[in-house]
Amino acid sequence: MTASRLHKGRSLILPGLAALVALAILIGLGTWQLQRKAWKEDLIAQIETRAYGEPGAILPEADWPAWRADQDEFRKVRVTGTFLHQFEAPVYGLARGERQGAPIQGYYLITPLKLATGAIVMVNRGFVPTDLRYPGTRPESQPAGEVTVTGLIRAPEIRNSFTPDDDPARNQWFARDSQAIAAAHNLERVAPFLIDADASPNPGGWPRGGQTPLTLPNNHLQYVITWYGIALTLVGVFAAFAWRRLREPDSDELKLEE
Repeated sequence: MTASRLHKGRSLILPGLAALVALAILIGLGTWQLQRKAWKEDLIAQIETRAYGEPGAILPEADWPAWRADQDEFRKVRVTGTFLHQFEAPVYGLARGERQGAPIQGYYLITPLKLATGAIVMVNRGFVPTDLRYPGTRPESQPAGEVTVTGLIRAPEIRNSFTPDDDPARNQWFARDSQAIAAAHNLERVAPFLIDADASPNPGGWPRGGQTPLTLPNNHLQYVITWYGIALTLVGVFAAFAWRRLREPDSDELKLEE
């Protein structure tokens, strides 16, 4: 190998390393989307299997310690008890507006439901707009006595780095975290899941239940093809670049031609 060709080979080291890093990122993104696709398809299957038909009973309290979201979430249930309205927790969130793409700011009302056994299940009764945050603005919304709730089993909301901190002292909440809300009010024997109430009308029209999205977009295959396609394109572009670089005539060859 001539010194010129050796130099050409060495000149490909940095571009090659950069291409490898980019290739690893692209393949990683494609693989992550494959995993997301499998997760989304499993979630859709859970919804289709559990969310429709006649409602069943919630798991008995004795089975709560072993409760798992992947085995029970989105199951349609019916439960009877008494709301503890004094512990109502408004959780900030957005709801679908009447116009597409125009969400409404407001709160999801999480209220403990005390069962006949004394155990408690947190119920997401539904959404109210910002101006109805306080019970005094909707006095008919808190029915007294025994009530029956139909809805879907849901896991507590998972917090992330963008979730603001709750302020229990001011009753300000930013995640539908049933355990945190229960702990703030010293409630015991609380179910590890919530119930998202269905769209059955509440007195006074608020809160509005039925907010659980049951139709989920699944575009992950498109993203998989996109990321892997870009990765394949990168391989082709770098291969063409390297081939042309190595095939370029060196200065000695140009002199001979002259």
